[in-house]
Amino acid sequence: MAEIDGFTVEDVEYLRHGDKPLLARLYRPRGVGPHPGVVEVHGGAWTGNDRLVNVAIHEALARAGTVVMAIDFRMPPEAQYPASIRDVNFAVRWLKRQAGELAVDPARIGGLGTSSGGHQLMLSALRPRDPRYASIPLAGPLAADADDASLGFVILCWPITDPLARYRMVTANGNARLADAHRAYWPDEAAMEDGNPQLILERGDAGTLPPALVLQGTNDDNVTPDMADRFAAAYRHAGGALDLVKFPGQPHAFVARDPASAATRQALDLITGFVGRQTG
Repeated sequence: MAEIDGFTVEDVEYLRHGDKPLLARLYRPRGVGPHPGVVEVHGGAWTGNDRLVNVAIHEALARAGTVVMAIDFRMPPEAQYPASIRDVNFAVRWLKRQAGELAVDPARIGGLGTSSGGHQLMLSALRPRDPRYASIPLAGPLAADADDASLGFVILCWPITDPLARYRMVTANGNARLADAHRAYWPDEAAMEDGNPQLILERGDAGTLPPALVLQGTNDDNVTPDMADRFAAAYRHAGGALDLVKFPGQPHAFVARDPASAATRQALDLITGFVGRQTG
């Protein structure tokens, strides 16, 4: 465990598949709590990166008094959709079960995801009780709500909320890296339709609609130009509350690219402020 300004950091095993552990990096503010909690799901086109990629976001939340659980999860070639969604769903329930030990208020747990992590987090949040996603059981004594992976709020940073539309865009424009990542993660286009937050909302199939904040750069060539607007409109039409904030000229994943920029500082302030408002 490492001591940093105002919080501690440690890696823990939260889940194991066979002989492979999945780690979470826990950021714990000082103080008795109970604190709000956030499960963070990293991006990387479903196929890359790890729990360390969004440290600037993790540390900002921890300094603001939030416990952060930044998770690793299964990725190709080890596993395809929906394996990672099962890991995300389990992580939420794990944090709720560990709430007392970690000084977390289980009623004030939300999630944050970036890029493809935004997709995976949002999909789990829309379908927290889907038996396909909630199929990994928790062992040991359970907290009152530890079998419920619903979230109190979600924060999506440059998310891939319509993976089918993104796949068709990158295929058409010859982006082989992203097209190959889609084919590695998704079994086929039918799966991209099934695990698609945009289409889930349009079909009226969402189980829950937690308050949401979406951050999106306007110079982001990783998403279709209308992706954030279409998702915001569908979410609100379905009855959910969503704030969409655009960052003029910013590219995909601008916070990780330039943690010291003015846009990053604004994004971090928006993220911590949103958590504060949602958790009181």
